[in-house]
Amino acid sequence: MIAEPGTSAPSKLALAAVCLGFFMITLDATIVNLALPAIGADFAVPGTASLQWVVDSYTITLAAFLLTWGSAGDRWGARKVFETGTALFVLASAACAAAPSEFWLIAARAVQGAGAAALLPSSLALIAHQFPDAGARARALGVWGGMSGLGLAAGPVLGGLAVGLADWRLVFAINVPVGLLAIVLTRRTVTETPKLARTRIDWAGQLLGTSALACLVAGFIESGHAGWTAAPTLSLFGAGLAATLLFVVVERRVLVPVLPFAVLRNPTFAVASVIGWLFNFGLYGTLFCLALFLQRSWELRPLEAGLVLVPLTLVVGLNAFFSGRLTGRFGARAPIIAGALAGLAGSAGLALLPGERAIVPLIVASVVFGCCSLAMPAMTSMAMNALPGRAGLAAGVLNAARQTGGAVGVALVGGLLPGTGLWLVATGYALIAALAVARR
Repeated sequence: MIAEPGTSAPSKLALAAVCLGFFMITLDATIVNLALPAIGADFAVPGTASLQWVVDSYTITLAAFLLTWGSAGDRWGARKVFETGTALFVLASAACAAAPSEFWLIAARAVQGAGAAALLPSSLALIAHQFPDAGARARALGVWGGMSGLGLAAGPVLGGLAVGLADWRLVFAINVPVGLLAIVLTRRTVTETPKLARTRIDWAGQLLGTSALACLVAGFIESGHAGWTAAPTLSLFGAGLAATLLFVVVERRVLVPVLPFAVLRNPTFAVASVIGWLFNFGLYGTLFCLALFLQRSWELRPLEAGLVLVPLTLVVGLNAFFSGRLTGRFGARAPIIAGALAGLAGSAGLALLPGERAIVPLIVASVVFGCCSLAMPAMTSMAMNALPGRAGLAAGVLNAARQTGGAVGVALVGGLLPGTGLWLVATGYALIAALAVARR
């Protein structure tokens, strides 16, 4: 619930406005997956490459613009950035719903991701500003985090309903009224944050970072159907590597880099960022893989596939709440290890599913896999505690790493057979466990 004892009505409305924006981002992570087969059929798209781009064009721009929008919020005010990002997300959602081809859909999804990147850091900044009392702020952040679980859990059902009862375009159109309501509430209830006029934006680093990520992800997608040694695949990886090297050179020379490499010299923070990358690699890759597998291999209707995925996404949301208490009591290490082992066991179980329908084994394995979310608040706590006094920067870098991992997960896991891809996911969660065990 949004309401909290002892919180004024305007503060409740302000929190509702901020949470509505964040809800759209998390809802989009799962609602689109169920629409992918319908999109492919409508546009007569062969294979999975274009469908991977429907997901990854969003994730790439979300990852690439997180830190830049965070700096823009410091410079121009978090409320202005939040409103701008929401408006951009709404317009892009409308464009997605009206897209005449897969090219325009992918382009509109990229704009959606850029809007979402503005929402994430500015929503955190607005909560910190709106709730100066430490106790009220902690409760507000708990509600904000809970919206992530609600969005993840609601996505499969809403996506299945939209596609099954109406059309895949409704999956995107649903964002328009939600986003407009968030803008109206924000304008009326949320106060602007102080502006830091001297904050600079590293446009060169932004361009090179986005180019590097896009080329590398495109290389993984291309490898899935053209092969690892094909000329297009090698060209994309080469361009991605060149852009990455230039990005490193530029970031070491600019005064205010989009990615301050100094924070990665902190070993605990570096480990938390790698864990975040691996975590989203497995979660996003698995959700993409399962959405296609259930509808193509098991021939489930969209609503049926959505209902089958509800236990997984519901457990993800519930365990994210539960992990906060575990982390407060036992520290970050134990929940990360527990979540990683659950991800390892669950993805291994999913990889062993037969080609014919086996609903009960699928639900059991997916529920076990969903317990991987025990690691979510714990990895965030590890990152924040590693950089005391620099919580905004820590959150930005960690979330950028997570979204980058998610983009690569969809690109790489989505291009493999379900069994092969899910064994790769299991390997990633095994690495998370090893990193957490080694990091004392």
